[in-house]
Amino acid sequence: MRISAEALAPLLLGALEHEFTDRGLLPWRLPATARRQSTDPGVERVAAEPSGVHLDFRTEASRLALITHPTRELTGDEIPHGAVYDVLVDGELYAQLSSPVQGVGTTRRSDPITGEVSSTRGGDARIELPRLPPGAHDVQIWLPHDERTELVGLESDATVIPAGAEGTTRWLHHGSSISHGFAVSHPTGTWPVVAARAAGVQLTNLGLAGQAMLDPFTARTIRSAQADVISLKLGINITNGDTMRLRTFIPAVHGFLDTIREGPHAETPLLLVSPLHCAIQETRPGPLQMELLESGPRFSSMGDSREVASGKLTLQVIRRTLREIVQARRTEDPQLHFLDGLELFGEPDEAELPMPDQLHPDTAAQQRIGTRFANVALAPGGPLNLE
Repeated sequence: MRISAEALAPLLLGALEHEFTDRGLLPWRLPATARRQSTDPGVERVAAEPSGVHLDFRTEASRLALITHPTRELTGDEIPHGAVYDVLVDGELYAQLSSPVQGVGTTRRSDPITGEVSSTRGGDARIELPRLPPGAHDVQIWLPHDERTELVGLESDATVIPAGAEGTTRWLHHGSSISHGFAVSHPTGTWPVVAARAAGVQLTNLGLAGQAMLDPFTARTIRSAQADVISLKLGINITNGDTMRLRTFIPAVHGFLDTIREGPHAETPLLLVSPLHCAIQETRPGPLQMELLESGPRFSSMGDSREVASGKLTLQVIRRTLREIVQARRTEDPQLHFLDGLELFGEPDEAELPMPDQLHPDTAAQQRIGTRFANVALAPGGPLNLE
């Protein structure tokens, strides 16, 4: 049988909104009202990349195939690659499947000099799962964390029903490209998914690559979202883009927190996480520049450490500032907590697991970060544990 895109909507977890396009079901991690308030095309692009989004259902099917329409964003002569789908059966990784590339999906290629974008459109992708063993099983299909994916339909030789996540703690996390999962090889390898699976919580991942900018529309999105616990990993995008000085950063953080605390999340456990260790930005402010090498991109800081005295931001300044903000607010907000990002990934970790591009932790490093977050924040006794 062919299950339509409309019938897949109740099986979709991790998206804040979805849209029915001419091709199928498109998950969004920011609602349209938020996306309309930014002129940066990067906001819409990363909001459509379904990091943490997955289909979750129970079935007695032995044969399943997911039909999708991917959209790839490429620059210059960049070679497209097949995005990865992780399939979990009864909670265990069952298969990792790659989307076909040739003649499949939409490709948007931008000229690195002129910025002009050309687009070509191919057919749909068919992601066939390995045959499932007899009996009823809980199946999760995690969509590629780094590629816009429209769900066209699901082929199945038996009925599927929502697996149900009633009673599970709903954790909403907001962060940067590290939380989004850049430099990670597969969707369940991103650190928020690693942490959520370890702790047995239901994740909504608002890790928005390059867009953790303390935007008011993001704060309003979090304020309106369903969540039992919330975490915010803030700071590194502000430094990357050199978008604020200390004078504007402090009230922007307060305003972001004030907005979230309006309405239903006035007393929701909220954890503010400072940046992980990143050697190129510890004592030098941004902005960053990217150099394309044969081995891939490599980032470096263009700032001067002497500019810190005039209010420029480094990761060390941001960590200290975020800690002070939480300390100042806790008298009136006892459910606000602070976690030093160095507890998740510090200088010894970067020395042991160097970041290939000097900015984004790879799959092994994200596994460590996610495991530590689960143990520190989501485990019994942690600030986001509701037991």
